Amino acid sequence: QVQLVESGGDLVQPGGSLSVSCAASRNTFQINVMGWYRQAPGSQRELVATITRLGSTNYADSVKDRFTISRDNAKATVYLQMNSLKPEDTAVYYCYVGTYRGEDYWGQGTQVTVSS
Repeated sequence: QVQLVESGGDLVQPGGSLSVSCAASRNTFQINVMGWYRQAPGSQRELVATITRLGSTNYADSVKDRFTISRDNAKATVYLQMNSLKPEDTAVYYCYVGTYRGEDYWGQGTQVTVSS
């Protein structure tokens, strides 16, 4: 079983930047995809960005050109750099891991609030 620990959520002003990270532990050799989803109050959880072990990325249209996902396979850690943040980016951000065995794992979530 993979365990995930997220960090970096915070309150930031519109137009600001923030980085969140997620470190995986235990059985990390099984990890293929790492990524981030988010859930705003009253909304469904939605994709933000994912990245495969080989570095292929996928972004939601709403964050393209503003957010950048990256990962360090040696550290089993995924990062999300968020720039030009908007109030609508406010949500709980969840780390996601998908394994080669078809298993899905989720972090506990970290709050990102964009407000003046």
